Amino acid sequence: MSESSPQVIDYEGSGYRTDFWEGQGRDYEDLTERIALRRLLLSRGHRVAHLGAGFGRMTDELGGYDQVIVLDYSRTMLRQAQELLGTSGRYVYVAANIYSLPLADGSCDAAVMERVIHHFADVPAALRQIRAILAPNAPFVLEFASKRHLKAILRYWLKRQDWNPFDLEPVEFVKLNFDFHPEYMARCLREAGFETRRRLALSYFRLGFLKRRVPLSLLVALDRLLQPTGQIAPYSPSVFTLNVAVGDTPPAAPDGSLFKCLHCGGVLHQEGDVMICANGDGRWAVHDGIYDFKEPLG
Repeated sequence: MSESSPQVIDYEGSGYRTDFWEGQGRDYEDLTERIALRRLLLSRGHRVAHLGAGFGRMTDELGGYDQVIVLDYSRTMLRQAQELLGTSGRYVYVAANIYSLPLADGSCDAAVMERVIHHFADVPAALRQIRAILAPNAPFVLEFASKRHLKAILRYWLKRQDWNPFDLEPVEFVKLNFDFHPEYMARCLREAGFETRRRLALSYFRLGFLKRRVPLSLLVALDRLLQPTGQIAPYSPSVFTLNVAVGDTPPAAPDGSLFKCLHCGGVLHQEGDVMICANGDGRWAVHDGIYDFKEPLG
């Protein structure tokens, strides 16, 4: 990570998988997010990047792609993803910072990022990096946490929170945890070179008392029915968007080199357990099947 890069959250050593997801009563969120992803993303393709994939909870939804780049900043999460998904050649595990992606320009024909961008203080910078790795007309499914949801609006009207859910600027409610206005995110995507084609509203029923009292199947069915309302007026805590890479774009190169040098952009080649820049500008390690771009080798 360069000195100028914004601060990032590192889930190294985190119990995110077991402390937040598995056995923690979030089946409703998991199932509805899978429905949204299936609605938005092409079922088949050559190479898809799952950015901020964590322990690979949603990566199995990308099974129709020839190659899946499982990218996260945490080596811990990537090792757990290997345990969950396996180590076949279909999956390429990459430890990297989304603010400085080591993937070659135009090298992916699709990308997915869910439950990640709420940790980004500089959304435009992250989106520019993602746009660069995508081939022309590639789809990009992005989920973001919305500040303009019904609970936040009610709390604001009752004067139980200070920040305004209708204000366009992001709100940082905990250090490096942001909620975004849908129109702010739409503007950032447009300026980064994306055209938003669809928008789904999720998790209207993300309330503990509802999840305890209403059958899961009914909550999921109702959420499925309400998701399309996001196209007109998303007032939900979570929003999924389908965006397409447009404008000035690198040539499609999904069959070319996957990795690029983080210093000069040159091609990387692998020698044993080391990735080496063809221009001599950098070297990075490969540890236990994980391409590690968090720090260069000395």
